[in-house]
Amino acid sequence: MQRTATYTHGHADSVLRSHRWRTAENSAAYLLAHLAPGTTVLDVGCGPGTITADLAALVGPAGVVGVDSAPGVLAEARAAAAARGLDGLRFEVADGAALPFPDGSFDVVHAHQVLQHVADPVAVLAEMRRVCRPGGLVAARDSDYAAMTWYPCPAGLERWLEDYRRTARANGGEPDAGRRLLSWARAAGFADVTASASTWCFATPEDRTWWGGLWAERVTSSALAERLRADGAAQEELERVAAGWREWAAADDGWFAVLHGEVLCRA
Repeated sequence: MQRTATYTHGHADSVLRSHRWRTAENSAAYLLAHLAPGTTVLDVGCGPGTITADLAALVGPAGVVGVDSAPGVLAEARAAAAARGLDGLRFEVADGAALPFPDGSFDVVHAHQVLQHVADPVAVLAEMRRVCRPGGLVAARDSDYAAMTWYPCPAGLERWLEDYRRTARANGGEPDAGRRLLSWARAAGFADVTASASTWCFATPEDRTWWGGLWAERVTSSALAERLRADGAAQEELERVAAGWREWAAADDGWFAVLHGEVLCRA
C-alpha cells in the first residue's frame, strides 16, 4: 500500500457536476434517522458541500463542520451555504488522516466517497473515531466499481472500468471500497457496526444524458484523463471510451446502477 494517495478524479467541472448533485437524501439516507436538531456533525471530504449543507439544515448549522483537503472546492461550498442562509456552517481545510479537532468533538462523523481515495482507510476511520464522542456514530458510504452494472454494454464501458480500477489503485486508492467498509471498520477498532448497501440508478433519458455526458467528458479532459494517459492509455483509446458512454446514454433502454457499501459504527 502506498503511504499517500492521489485523488484520481481531480476537480474538473465534469467531476464537480456529479458532486453537486449529491444530497443527504440520495447519498446519506442510511444516516438520516440518527440525526436530530442539535446533533453536531463533521463531514470529512465534503467537496462542494451539498451533503454537508443538507445535514446542517436538518440539525442546525452551528454544530456542523465540513472539511476537505482542496481549498478551492471549499470556496464553492461556503458560497452555496451562504446562498441557503446556513449561517454558522463552517468549512475548513483538513486532512482526514489528521483532523484538527480534539477527541470527542462531534456526535456524528461522516464521510461519503472518501475512503476509496485514501492510502490507509483504516487509519482515516480510526481518526474519525477519535473525534467522535463516545457513543456517537461514524458513518461512511463508498461505491464499489467492480459491482457497477449496466445495459446495453458498449465495448468502451468495459474498457473504462478496467482502466479506471487499474489507475485508481496505482494512485494509492481502492476502487472496490464498498465491499470492504465493514472489514475496514472492524480493523479500525469498531465493535458495534451496522453494514448496509444502497444504489444510485440512472435510467431516465435525462439521467442517462447527465451521467453518460459527464463521464464521457471526464475520461477525455480532466485529471482522470491525464492519469489514464500517464498509465499508458492513448488519447484515441480514451475517445473510444467516451464514445461508449455516449452510445450507452443514447440507448432508449439504457440502465446503469452504482452499488454502495455503507457502515454505521458506534464509537
